[in-house]
Amino acid sequence: MTALNELTASEAGQRIADGDVSCEELVRACLDRIEERDADVAAWVVVDPEHVLEQARMLDASSVSGPMHGLPIGFKDIIDTSDLPTRYGSPIYEGFVPEADSACVALARAAGAVIFGKTVTTEFAGRHPGPTAHPLKPEHTPGGSSSGSAAAVADFHVPLAMGTQTAGSMIRPAAYCGVYALKPTFGLFSMAGVHDLAETFDTLGIMARSIEDLALFRSVLMAIPTRPFAVVDSPPRVGFCRTPMWNEADQATHDHLEAAATRLGKAGARVVDLNLPSDFNDLLPVCWRIVVFEMARSLAHEKHTRADGISNKARQMIADGEATSLTTYLNDMRNIERLRILIHELMDDIDIILTPAAVGEPHVGHADTGPVTFNFLWHILNLPAMNIPAFTGPQGLPIGAQVVARRYEDESLLRHAAWVDQHIRG
Repeated sequence: MTALNELTASEAGQRIADGDVSCEELVRACLDRIEERDADVAAWVVVDPEHVLEQARMLDASSVSGPMHGLPIGFKDIIDTSDLPTRYGSPIYEGFVPEADSACVALARAAGAVIFGKTVTTEFAGRHPGPTAHPLKPEHTPGGSSSGSAAAVADFHVPLAMGTQTAGSMIRPAAYCGVYALKPTFGLFSMAGVHDLAETFDTLGIMARSIEDLALFRSVLMAIPTRPFAVVDSPPRVGFCRTPMWNEADQATHDHLEAAATRLGKAGARVVDLNLPSDFNDLLPVCWRIVVFEMARSLAHEKHTRADGISNKARQMIADGEATSLTTYLNDMRNIERLRILIHELMDDIDIILTPAAVGEPHVGHADTGPVTFNFLWHILNLPAMNIPAFTGPQGLPIGAQVVARRYEDESLLRHAAWVDQHIRG
């Protein structure tokens, strides 16, 4: 029988509803796993076992409180919680406890979730890494900036976790650690109570061990009714997009994605090559210019009051942002707005895009969290994206497949991704 901490959120929720498992039994299994493993994985900044158990006991003593009754969730430590410290990945905020929950925490709490703890983030969700190691091979990076959330779900500490993405910080760590992730259409999850880095791109996201769980949590975060999840009735129209950066992916990623496109076609999908015009070339510098320009403003308080607590990486990014002219920033923003219209025209006859989630398996070393090569493009276009943990590389580590849909077609993305998930593997 599957250990309680290894159940998906949907499985655990059903067993709680059926009376087979109590909320306390579920959270104790998760706490035991954290005690056993987190010295090696370092996914958590803070977990208060007594507080977790108190929440579970209160839920057990009450009637079912919502669609997430008793489900443990980890929250990236740039997301405010009124009952736990929020450090934003920075020593500046050591011991800081916000006065109010962020919107996403409040919605999860109201739906009956157990707020389990705060997961490790890079500094302010930027590029300076935290201590988290890869659950399968600790010498490898778990990715970032949502490193702790990805590792906690992958290593069976909790069935669900929240992260954020500014360029690649949801999809890449999910691909590296081998979990499902949903990065929604920009703006659909409220960012109230989440520390800004670059507000043009900052987006909340969900990590889980099943697509059904992503759909469940999405409905809670959208404050809409939950309903049974269903795969699409017919095969999707798939645009296989290698992107202008295809040569930056390793051979294993090439082979897996090419084979996956062939398998989806044989399963009934209409698969066509989606070749992006030159307008989409060389956009990474555009992405970073916008990020650092906005970062120099969002971290103004920290820079002007506690500059000694800011890492060298963040300090350099702030300096780069201050050196970027307003004219350059506005021209970059206008260019991206134009491309957001163009990508919808190019996707007019397809349901989803199939594309790499990362350049390959996670690399050795923790000095950086990996390149955003196959994430930033779809993200700056405001498109919803998912990671499907579909493959294994030559080092025995996960390789993901990324699926992308048009803006505001998140529910369709989930349903089409579930079909892809059933047919993508060899």
